[in-house]
Amino acid sequence: MAAVASIAAMLLSATACAGAGAMSGGSSGTTITVAIVANPQMQDVQTLTSSFEHSHPGVHVRYVTLPENEARQKITESVATGSHEFDIVMISNYETPMWARNGWLVDLQPYADRTPGYDANDLIGPVRASLSFHGDLYSVPFYGESSFLMYRKDLFAAHHLTMPDRPTWHQVAALADKLNDPSHHMAGICLRGVPGWGENLAPLNTVINTFGGRWYDPHWNAQLTSPAVEKAVGFYTDLLRRDGEPGAPTAGFTECGTDMAQGTAAMWYDATSAAGSLEDPTSSKVVGKIGYVAAPVEKTTSSGWLYSWSLAVPKTSAHQQAAWQFMSWATSKDYIKLVGEKLGWSRVPPGSRNSTYRIPQYQKAAAAFAGPTLAAISGTDPAHSTVDPVPYTGVQFLDIPEFEDLGTRVSQQITAAIAGQQSVHDALAQSQQYAQTVGNTYQHP
Repeated sequence: MAAVASIAAMLLSATACAGAGAMSGGSSGTTITVAIVANPQMQDVQTLTSSFEHSHPGVHVRYVTLPENEARQKITESVATGSHEFDIVMISNYETPMWARNGWLVDLQPYADRTPGYDANDLIGPVRASLSFHGDLYSVPFYGESSFLMYRKDLFAAHHLTMPDRPTWHQVAALADKLNDPSHHMAGICLRGVPGWGENLAPLNTVINTFGGRWYDPHWNAQLTSPAVEKAVGFYTDLLRRDGEPGAPTAGFTECGTDMAQGTAAMWYDATSAAGSLEDPTSSKVVGKIGYVAAPVEKTTSSGWLYSWSLAVPKTSAHQQAAWQFMSWATSKDYIKLVGEKLGWSRVPPGSRNSTYRIPQYQKAAAAFAGPTLAAISGTDPAHSTVDPVPYTGVQFLDIPEFEDLGTRVSQQITAAIAGQQSVHDALAQSQQYAQTVGNTYQHP
């Protein structure tokens, strides 16, 4: 608790449907303020919110929409300091268990249990577990994801190349070398370079894990200057500098998604949730041309991450019941069908409910990526993601409150290396100091 509060201080200094009646009272004339991340799926929910307000005439929804890094900081500041500005916050499986332990979030299990048709048991197991504390849901998944490798099948065919079903990173690098063609505006691969613990560190940590690296040994001694970590970060940086997208140090999930959808990248390693946008003919030039395979590995059998953008209610919200009405609508089976019918089945929020994958229209629209997505999510094991033992849980993040600040600092060092402003060795030497400072707080005399 004290550690999280100290982070909040640092951040501040740095800058359902209740239609059946059981949950319907007390929200007449209520405006709920929802803090969300600016991504395609949340743009879709804003488009469809009039449907919710029509069926819940007493509730009006006001959105505060921010880019990912800004949203993380703003939401953390707000919740950690007990602000009353948000009734619903978009967080993830990183924050949910820690914030529930701190008493910052409303326990949603009683609401879910008393809402007919919500069916919390339909939520995909690993995702639900990652959003629970002592068995109760403290946030509900808007969508869930792992990571996989996306590639242009037509380009591979034209170059007589074959993508393995379970590629290694060195195989991927060799393929990127052959496909990279800057003179024709084609990057061999797109990888996140922009700083942020949830930006470039998300894919990079999976590379570190599968190369045999780790952040700490079991005694909380930092390991960021170990040969395995230096090899992994050097590989990622060299690959991005050699075959990556233009402007890589400022490119994140959104920029890489645009590059892939516009046909200027041959491969992209990132979130499984990206597939829907790539298969959406209203926004993508490469519909039907993308193949999807498992996250690349080296020493581990799998390396994909586990993540969920989810909705939670801060304890300080004065409109908790109205907040649940909106959340249960936005994460319901009916909402998923509404997206498919109104906006297109490829735009359905993936990775949250098992029933989504039994909808015939979605099975058809997501035929290329539904199977790989479920396999990636079910194949993650956040408790055993590294080769050697570690004192933390997580794939692309560490389940400690300090990681939000620590990861951001380290990510800035990595971006400087990608930009050629310093060597990987120097970037990791500075990162090691940051990490050991945090590690010292977990060591017992």
